[in-house]
Amino acid sequence: MSNPHRLILASTSPYRRDLLKKLGLSFECAAPGIDESRHRNESAHALASRLAQEKAAAIAEQRDEGLIIGSDQVAALGGILIGKPGSREAAIDQLLRASGRTVDFHTAICVTQAETGTTRILVDLCRVTFRSLTQDQIKRYLDADQPYDCAGSFKSEGLGISLMERIEGNDPNALVGLPLINLIRLLDSFGVQIP
Repeated sequence: MSNPHRLILASTSPYRRDLLKKLGLSFECAAPGIDESRHRNESAHALASRLAQEKAAAIAEQRDEGLIIGSDQVAALGGILIGKPGSREAAIDQLLRASGRTVDFHTAICVTQAETGTTRILVDLCRVTFRSLTQDQIKRYLDADQPYDCAGSFKSEGLGISLMERIEGNDPNALVGLPLINLIRLLDSFGVQIP
């Protein structure tokens, strides 16, 4: 693999870090420390895109060189944004609302070259249709996976797959938080060849 650039992942997410490791590239992680608040009337797609760009830009401002990778995921159910539940009660509520319905996951990936400020971004859409779930099924799942730091209250790479009827999308990694197919495209445009 040809990598003429230093790579910096603008994230402290262990999920994103583990996904990026799959590509066999050397990289470091840095916390972007940005305000992730939604702007008034901002769509899920626009919010994911803006936050991925802001994360990359925050780290690029601190560096003289390198390719900065920013990513963000925003989930929406019936047009209403849903975030990380943070607690068991909130996760039960999210999964009860998602039961038998489809949640759209917008996952943006942004690569910014620190030296020039050149920025490229792509957004992946993954649609997850949930099975009809009982409260007991949801509680058993939450006890097993404890996905309180995951948008939508599930881990597709874990037992969360048991909650789903169907997943529609271009990249299963996007659902975990880092769309590798789009990332490979963006890195290639900066001269990083994989494999």
